Amino acid sequence: MFTLHVARLELLIARRNLWVATSILLMTLFAAVLTLAGSAPSGTLNVSPITIAASSITTLSVYLVPLIGLLLSFDAIAGETERGTLALNLTYPLSRAELLLGKFLAHFAVLAAAIASGLLVSALLVIWSHGLSGLDFTPLLRLFFTALALGAAFLGIGYAISSSVRQPSVASGLAIFVWLVCVVLYDLGLLGALVADDGGYFTKSVFPWMLVANPADAFRLLNTPDAAVSVLTTGVGAAGMATSTVGQLISILGWPVLALAIAWTRLRRIEP
Repeated sequence: MFTLHVARLELLIARRNLWVATSILLMTLFAAVLTLAGSAPSGTLNVSPITIAASSITTLSVYLVPLIGLLLSFDAIAGETERGTLALNLTYPLSRAELLLGKFLAHFAVLAAAIASGLLVSALLVIWSHGLSGLDFTPLLRLFFTALALGAAFLGIGYAISSSVRQPSVASGLAIFVWLVCVVLYDLGLLGALVADDGGYFTKSVFPWMLVANPADAFRLLNTPDAAVSVLTTGVGAAGMATSTVGQLISILGWPVLALAIAWTRLRRIEP
């Protein structure tokens, strides 16, 4: 009951939050542009326009969804600590787990609205350009649910950051740093290690596990055409099990649980 009250209050606050409107606008705008840009070669390549649209939006989502999740959550605890409202909230018969879960439900709903708006516009544009007959919307549905899991992971990471510091400015800096590491620098580091290893032990045994350990990479693999995944995992030996669908799902579904558990642990230690 208290969780739903917290979620309702957070949603009311989110309505006045500039980040919410910006998130929905960015997802919708970029999804529309990528869908229109990618629809042209679909007939020439004899590939479903839905598949092309989903692949294009996957590239967008792997950068934008984690950023939205972090921007929604980095201020959730640190902001209340600085304003003094956290101490007030904790005087009510409300556990810290309920407080965290209520915030998560509200921010998760905002994230779902942003992702759904982008994918809905993409689907409507594909229908407008190619008609409804023969279209399989499975890639877009898979993209929607995996993007939700990816966003949930970074919401949890944002709460963990916010529970570890007391100033929102510090939390925002850490959030951007985490985004850069997970989405940009991590893959660059793996690429450099692959080049240096030149097909050795790291490439065959370590690389697959490190690849799916990052929720952003697991999300990308889950939404990559099967042929491309087969090429990626060729020659990785027994560790290729890590890059199977099961390994990818364990990563992208396990990260939200792990991140929220860390955030709850950090929140329990706060003495307002």
